[in-house]
Amino acid sequence: MSHVFRRLSSTIAIKQGPPKAHHHGPLPTTSFPSSYLLTGLHAGVKKNSTALDLALIISTSPHPTSAAASFTRNAFKAPPVLVSNHILTENGGRARAIVINSGCANAVTGRQGMDDAWSMVRETDALLPPVDHKGGKPQNETLVMSTGVIGQNLPISKIVASIRAQKSLEATTLGADFSAWERAAKAFMTTDTFPKLRSRVFTIGGVEYRLAGIDKGAGMIHPDMGPIVTSSQSPTRQLHATLLGCILTDAAVSPRSLQTALQYAVDRSFNSISVDGDMSTNDTVIVLANGAAAPADAQEIDEETDKEGYDVFKKELTEFAIDLAKLVVRDGEGATKFVTVAVKV
Repeated sequence: MSHVFRRLSSTIAIKQGPPKAHHHGPLPTTSFPSSYLLTGLHAGVKKNSTALDLALIISTSPHPTSAAASFTRNAFKAPPVLVSNHILTENGGRARAIVINSGCANAVTGRQGMDDAWSMVRETDALLPPVDHKGGKPQNETLVMSTGVIGQNLPISKIVASIRAQKSLEATTLGADFSAWERAAKAFMTTDTFPKLRSRVFTIGGVEYRLAGIDKGAGMIHPDMGPIVTSSQSPTRQLHATLLGCILTDAAVSPRSLQTALQYAVDRSFNSISVDGDMSTNDTVIVLANGAAAPADAQEIDEETDKEGYDVFKKELTEFAIDLAKLVVRDGEGATKFVTVAVKV
């Protein structure tokens, strides 16, 4: 039977889409938010001996770092989704790092999958610089994301060893320039044809801030993500997608307002795109706001105490999320056209 398949496959012409590499190019280091360190590593998750498959993102700001996330509403959530949701709930919307692997989704992996996700969290926590935690240090400060093949266990020993190696000043590849951001973006990729990385500068109240973001996705795209779910809540809709994204800013935003702004942005960006409508279990978009560019005496931007500042931030975040979401559509598997549909009611 295999020889028949080979004969058939040799006669079928696979239509190739237009080149997409032009959607990625160098970005000025000055456009990236302050006090973040990133890297992309080859941990051995992917079979390719040189492919980057593990990304680390760390906030080094001495200010409190707010975190918000929009997670899949799929009833079958993968362990990284469950673990990250738990950490954000326990910490009241605070986290300082993200660890991401590609090549294996760590989905449908049972108890072992949960243990592996927590191992990634603990090892990355150990890389975080000491800061003054007012009100007590959270038990865990790292969020975790995974993407790739479903139903396989992670090579967790390889991942743990790769993270631990970053503790050595001689061996670490963590950095803040464009090459570090690009390495992290490449480590997100599965079937993506180009790394999806964007940045922008904006102003609130005369103070200059920055946004930078990475996302991935080319197939199984039809997102429908929702906010953090507490133990007393349950998902009300079903999600269709495999999409990961993270957005980093050096603005100071309160956790509750960061979460509200993120969900507003996701509903108008990632939740509005579609490639093929297939289902997945790992969709996550995370935002960190570390306050590194805020004046020393400034209060966190909040929708109740600083509505004007919050509205500007929400607008910038939404436009930026739309730009990132469009990159996913442009890289859709087999896609040759980019179509926008405007619905007027």
